[in-house]
Amino acid sequence: MRSSALTTHTHDQPAAATAVELTKIYGSGDTEVVALDHVDVEFAAGNFTAIMGPSGSGKSTLMHCMAALDAPTSGKVYIGDIELSSLNDKDLTRTRRDRLGFIFQAFNLVPTLNAKENITLPLDIAGKDVDSEWFDTVIRTVGLSDRLKHKPSELSGGQQQRVACARALVSKPDIIFADEPTGNLDSRSGAEILAFLRNSVRELGQTIVMVTHDPGAAAYADRVLFLGDGRIVDEMAEPTAEKVLERMKNFDTIGQVS
Repeated sequence: MRSSALTTHTHDQPAAATAVELTKIYGSGDTEVVALDHVDVEFAAGNFTAIMGPSGSGKSTLMHCMAALDAPTSGKVYIGDIELSSLNDKDLTRTRRDRLGFIFQAFNLVPTLNAKENITLPLDIAGKDVDSEWFDTVIRTVGLSDRLKHKPSELSGGQQQRVACARALVSKPDIIFADEPTGNLDSRSGAEILAFLRNSVRELGQTIVMVTHDPGAAAYADRVLFLGDGRIVDEMAEPTAEKVLERMKNFDTIGQVS
């Protein structure tokens, strides 16, 4: 059964990202796994969406396909009004660099660069100037002011994750894809990062799509999408940690109805 959420796609007012009939299959024959099953979904510009679901539900695969990090088996992905499969490798790389931001659990920092150089790397590659005022705001929020000259090997895991968060935010991308962005942070630091992401949506019009298993983190979002067996099985507007936790508890009994 097809899963959908806010499926309307128009080229006059494009969403930040859209999937149409998105399907991803790994393997074949007896080893075939349908990770995404004809998913239709739209991520509105200026909104914060959390994606949740059990292990193997397809949430990371959905984000990777939306973020042009993995190619779907069939279906289409749009970033704005650009259809990703229509791009050649060079244009796809440019789209990822110029329009997308990424925060993943694997920090993906360059070990030979210090924190500041890692943070500004996407802008440096694109030949863009760093907005010093915005850079200072990001650095102050993630608490890295006294760590900018340190290389990744000189930083804790939590500090490295803060560098990754700052790197995604500093270029003001069209949309940020975040995979467990606070997974390696203590609760206080994690709350500060989530509050900053939330404020970047409210005050700056940033668009964020975040995969998380944490109901508390999901509560910062405008809506939560719940995945099961490669399909969107439910969504929740104005989530609270309590409502999300209750929904996840009931997933095995009612979550597979789509």
